[in-house]
Amino acid sequence: MILQVHDELVFDVPENEVEEMKQLVVSSMEGAMPLPYDVPVNAEAGVGDNWLAAH
Repeated sequence: MILQVHDELVFDVPENEVEEMKQLVVSSMEGAMPLPYDVPVNAEAGVGDNWLAAH
């Protein structure tokens, strides 16, 4: 992880590890803390050469 911008995390990952890292980060963020009343926590991942392109 190279940067956090509010609720977004920016990672620098080798291209051959992108899919594995996306799955790891999304599952880690969604399961970080169970919320009361089973409120779901949703996370998503984007990929790009820069922060803007990843959206």
